[in-house]
Amino acid sequence: MNLGFLGLQFSFGLQQGNMGPIYSYLGADESQLPMLQLAGPITGLLVQPIIGAMSDRTASKWGRRTPYFLIGAVLCCLGLFFMPLSSSILMAMSLLWILDAGNNITMEPYRAYVSDRLNPDQRQAGFLSQSAFTGLAQMLAFLTPSLLVGFGMNQDWVDSHGIPYTVRIVFMIGAVLSMTTILWSVLRVPELPLTDEEVAHIKAQPKGVAATLREIGEAIADMPVAMRKLGLMSLFQWVGMSGYWTYAVYSISRTVYGTADVHSSAFHTAVLTNGEVAAFYNAISFVTAFAMVPLVKRIGPGPLHALCLFAGGVGMFLLPNVTDKALLFLPAIGIGLAWGSIMGNPYAILTNSIPPQRTGVYMGIFNMMIVIPMLLFAVVMSRLDLGFVSIGFDAYKLALGGDPRNMLMFCGVSLALAGFSVLWVREGRVSAMPQAALAA
Repeated sequence: MNLGFLGLQFSFGLQQGNMGPIYSYLGADESQLPMLQLAGPITGLLVQPIIGAMSDRTASKWGRRTPYFLIGAVLCCLGLFFMPLSSSILMAMSLLWILDAGNNITMEPYRAYVSDRLNPDQRQAGFLSQSAFTGLAQMLAFLTPSLLVGFGMNQDWVDSHGIPYTVRIVFMIGAVLSMTTILWSVLRVPELPLTDEEVAHIKAQPKGVAATLREIGEAIADMPVAMRKLGLMSLFQWVGMSGYWTYAVYSISRTVYGTADVHSSAFHTAVLTNGEVAAFYNAISFVTAFAMVPLVKRIGPGPLHALCLFAGGVGMFLLPNVTDKALLFLPAIGIGLAWGSIMGNPYAILTNSIPPQRTGVYMGIFNMMIVIPMLLFAVVMSRLDLGFVSIGFDAYKLALGGDPRNMLMFCGVSLALAGFSVLWVREGRVSAMPQAALAA
């Protein structure tokens, strides 16, 4: 089931590791990077709740979720293929919107598909398996450029716009994976046929855009208590992860390689090193996602998630103080634990607190709790001058001195605050979880 998630998350890994450098190669300033990457948060905010609600109401001959998988996969494939051919910041931004639209069209129906296909007592293992595939996919996405260099490619071989050819090749690999793995999953593990009662329920629902928006509004009003509490955790959690993904490579380039020049060979080396560190922490998340299954049965997904977030916060806080490449991998262990938990445990709490007939719309709304913090991060930390208007507050320069090392320490504090927040969600503890959800 989750092989398709490998292709989807390979795409996200490519974005995390390469969009900042691509914008920098094309002439963007460091302080502009969060604003230039608004495509992800905004498309997530607009697309995922709507697609989630629409998929809940879909009863096509191909299934409830499958049509959205396929549409998203095509858009993702096109965005990935053309992204490394960008000749300007505007072209890269436009392609990122297409890429993120495709990713977001696929993402929430895919999570709902896992929930639809599994019994309640299987969902914890299902979502942690999905987390494991996330770790594996992103590990491969981050590591492939270094492997290409190891096989003989010149890391400083760049096109006329300064984008390395290693980036071009790995994005094209991602384009193939995004399509083929999703096709494999839906063909090998098709959706369960809808029951007569489910079909009748879907047909009884009002149709159209207005009905979909009304359904989202009603679902927000009826939101379960556990989901409301997870909102505060998501705020700190995703601010921390957004800042780390955007600025880790710039921190490493300064602390380990002593450069801020994005066109230097040293910066190209820093990008590869950041990919190796990210591949390592994703490998950690891949392994620990399975190791968490017995632990979550003992203490519950809430306390376990809090512990992992604390470990990630410590790792992020320490990383910008490391000046030796080999030692970078020690704080990355904590980041890997946090990432492995982020992609599994909150969904275990969520899916056991929401009504099954609204899984799609609530998955989409929960994603709003992911993208709104990313949107706030971009507006607060960055500033983009559009000529006729300027957007953002530029706290990256004003509060953090324009230093990516300060940003990473700020991200560490954010993850620690997320850990304290999730302890407030009592629904994530063993005593409050349905026994079926914790059974082997």
